[in-house]
Amino acid sequence: PVHCGVAEYSRMLLKALRSLMPTVELFVLSTDEASSSEYVDPLTKTRVVPLYGYRDTSYYAIPSFLEEIGGVDIVHLQHEYGIYGYSVSILSALEEVWEKKLAKAIVVTLHTVHHPYSGRPGALEFQSALNNSFIDAVIVHSKLQEFELQMQGVNPSRIIRIPHGTLINPYLGLSRIKLAEELGLDLASFRGMILSIPGFMRPDKGFDILLEAVGGLKSLTILVAGEAKDPRLKELLEDSPNTVVLDQYLSKSKMLKLIALSDAVVLPYRDRPGAYAVSGVLHLAMGSFKPIIGTRVPRLIELYDNAPQMTITPGNSVELRKKLVWLLENYEHAMMYMEKMYSYAVGTEWHTVARKHLQLYVKLAKKQQ
Repeated sequence: PVHCGVAEYSRMLLKALRSLMPTVELFVLSTDEASSSEYVDPLTKTRVVPLYGYRDTSYYAIPSFLEEIGGVDIVHLQHEYGIYGYSVSILSALEEVWEKKLAKAIVVTLHTVHHPYSGRPGALEFQSALNNSFIDAVIVHSKLQEFELQMQGVNPSRIIRIPHGTLINPYLGLSRIKLAEELGLDLASFRGMILSIPGFMRPDKGFDILLEAVGGLKSLTILVAGEAKDPRLKELLEDSPNTVVLDQYLSKSKMLKLIALSDAVVLPYRDRPGAYAVSGVLHLAMGSFKPIIGTRVPRLIELYDNAPQMTITPGNSVELRKKLVWLLENYEHAMMYMEKMYSYAVGTEWHTVARKHLQLYVKLAKKQQ
């Protein structure tokens, strides 16, 4: 229920699971940031039950609630350090679920995996604890995450790699005029090729590198859209002559419309040292079948794997400028280079990803019987 990538991921997964299992009972046990009252999510027909606070020190409300409802088949933790901190408290609650036999199987999706060089010993302690016998499976999204957990001693047979899901953009057939109207943008203020960089406005998104790269290029417009996390960054972007800034939290539908309006997506990310994750924005972009230029960072490993010609060195504004100029002159070639990426997008549609989850749930539940 909170504005964040893990919440959006969970909602899309639940929606796809619901389409596969129309009658199954689904619960989301969440933080109380968005609401302190239980409600039913209309999209997924899921009971959302706020039980604990953001980065709480105790999560024993989870086994207590499961006792009240008589237990469940699967408990699946969508873990992000930004939500649960570096404590193993959430795992202690899952251990109680296991001890009291309140679930047939316990699954953890680790959205971020930390390398020892990250300087976050709490994360390494948490990752080591994933070897506990009460955890049946650990899901990760990339091969980098999978191998890092193996190197840290997590049992390889417990690690399951399931890609992040992809939504095929339903707004690609709308005209630019219609899309601009629905986004509240003045299409007349755009010139040349439209390059978008969607998502939260944070320094790690590489906006400074992008602004250096596009300086003096008059045949394109940079469309920056998302909730500003840094006022100085927002001011820097607004002062750029060929940049349009849409400062607001973007719902999934708005982000898809934004990408549909664009000619290409540029992701000049710089990753935190030692943190392995994948980009949800990348999956929205690839499901829109537009050229994507991105940096060679762990977060964009899927772009590097499937369209290496469209990647650049992190932090290199000169290389990014050359790639943008090349894109302006070779758009059709860029589309050809992206073909494998588009096939990957179709292969990771949410219903396919949900089916892989469901197959895992069934396998684990049968194993515990």
